[in-house]
Amino acid sequence: MLTDTFLITGAGTGLGKGIAFALAKAGHKVIAGVETLSEVSAVTLEAEEQKLDLQVEKLDITDSVDRERASEWDIDVLLNNSGISEGGSLVDIPEERLRNQFEVNVFGTILLTQKVARNMIQKGRGKIIFMSSVSGLMADPLSGSYGGSKFALEGFAESLSKELQEFGVQVATINPGPYLTGFNDREFETWRTWQDDPSKRIFDYEQLAFPYEQFDPEKAVKAAVKVVTSEATSYRNVIPKAMAALIKKRQKDLWSRKTDDELGQRHDLVQKSMEIEPATSPIEGIVNKIKDKLTD
Repeated sequence: MLTDTFLITGAGTGLGKGIAFALAKAGHKVIAGVETLSEVSAVTLEAEEQKLDLQVEKLDITDSVDRERASEWDIDVLLNNSGISEGGSLVDIPEERLRNQFEVNVFGTILLTQKVARNMIQKGRGKIIFMSSVSGLMADPLSGSYGGSKFALEGFAESLSKELQEFGVQVATINPGPYLTGFNDREFETWRTWQDDPSKRIFDYEQLAFPYEQFDPEKAVKAAVKVVTSEATSYRNVIPKAMAALIKKRQKDLWSRKTDDELGQRHDLVQKSMEIEPATSPIEGIVNKIKDKLTD
């Protein structure tokens, strides 16, 4: 019998909405937390059209009033999915945007988790999941703000898992790779709203795009649902699993990296950002590589 209540934050778009809808379709009791009232209306309407029993609530995790209201809900599983991504070099990104990156991805997430965790401790059971990223395990150029917030979240999650184990509360992370939800491409468009002097930027962001081919998000949703429902019980869950090997290699390489390695050369991912088209799928990436070889 399905009795657990799942709270999914950031469920207005992307993977969060996909996971919330998938859980509801499976008959679970789901609270879809969305940032704005307009999203409440839009997601509620979509759920009704699909004949899903889905509770949609305004939950801006940076709003203390919203967090307090959420603390009154009886939650068995919390998926901290809310997040934003501020792209750009750490030299260029404006202070207010950098701070906002951490307000949402780190502070808002942890402050909500504090309230939900206390209720779980009283019950002696529960599960808290952090939607991290492969960017929380390996850092790329032009995504330092986002990656830094996810690295911080990884530290919080690991500490929390050790603190809550004696109270019967589980903690896990989900680390998605690049999925085509629009999230990654929007990261490389945030510079358009910066209030700065463009002439002082060290990069021309008109020429840059997200430097990875992106996968079908449906596969990520299916894998994430297994973590949320505890069908998968690993603490760390890299999606797709094949990316784990790359992450481990990148982490190992740091131990032998020298400060003057490739000094004076443009990093490969910066170069790829200049060459790749936004929203490129893996198949398109392969086709483009073949075309490049044929024209060499």
